[in-house]
Amino acid sequence: MKKLLNTLYVTTQGAYLSKEGECVLVSVERQVRLRLPVHTIGGIVCFGNVSCSPFLMGFCAEKDVGLSFLTENGRFLARIKGEVSGNVLLRRQQFRMADDEIISASVARSCLIGKIANSRTVLQRFLRDHGSDLDEPVRNVSGRLEKTFDRLKRAMALDELRGIEGDSAGDYFSVFDNLITAQKEDFMFSCRNRRPPLDKVNALLSFLYTLLAHDVSSALESVGLDPAVGFLHRDRPGRDSLALDIMEEMRSFIADRLALSMINLRQIAAGEFKTSESGAVTMDDNARKKILVAYQERKRDEIMHPYLNEKISVGLIPFVQSLLLARFIRGDIDAYPPFIWR
Repeated sequence: MKKLLNTLYVTTQGAYLSKEGECVLVSVERQVRLRLPVHTIGGIVCFGNVSCSPFLMGFCAEKDVGLSFLTENGRFLARIKGEVSGNVLLRRQQFRMADDEIISASVARSCLIGKIANSRTVLQRFLRDHGSDLDEPVRNVSGRLEKTFDRLKRAMALDELRGIEGDSAGDYFSVFDNLITAQKEDFMFSCRNRRPPLDKVNALLSFLYTLLAHDVSSALESVGLDPAVGFLHRDRPGRDSLALDIMEEMRSFIADRLALSMINLRQIAAGEFKTSESGAVTMDDNARKKILVAYQERKRDEIMHPYLNEKISVGLIPFVQSLLLARFIRGDIDAYPPFIWR
């Protein structure tokens, strides 16, 4: 099993990353603030005005350490990577299967089965822990998701699957505000919005989804798959469509639950967000650091993987699912088994 390595998140504006021997150095105003051996790092994510030496970029590519650049608010800009890993035959088979509507629908259906099952489990856990007579909308949506899950037991076309994905996401987010039990006046949620997020909850969700997308893309590359060629999400320049496919199973379990926990446990405050004149909501550096720490801690939690029947870290779920997808594409298993939280 692959070792879970830390991701280095650099949020300090003006920081400069360089190479010293086998170590990554982080300097601010010419003062070394951090020195880390490269073998302890799984990836580096730079936010905003953070620069890197060309030698470090080449070193990271050589050592298979993902190096990503995001805006200060978490919008993805670019990623540096070395030679494409894995067997070229695997990628060629991935491309052929992605061009086949029937196979694409089969993989997409598996991803949606995982997404809807995990979204419903989030609602069911809420009803178990906090449910009251006032939570009838949550029960109704949970029931609808269960019926949708049953519908997905039969094969269907891609367009129908995309319609189901949109409807189920709309249902789920229609009661997301009910899951917020603390700081209700400060963290109100009406609907999912992005580019830009228009409220604090959406800003938090978007930031966590960006972190998760980075991890899934890196995992796909590590097993030799192309993150840009998906099955449910079709090809689009500049978009990691396959990463978005695999993310669907993990959004509610990893990102949504973490966002709700941080709000409900008052680990993040309304004062750490600001609204621009255009209505876009962003978070300050202190909030980002809190979220990054919480996300790293979440990745260290252990669960029993339902398919492997083996205890793994949450942070390894993207890698395991990428590995299972690669096995399906090679023909080692009959279908792609989605991650379903139990």
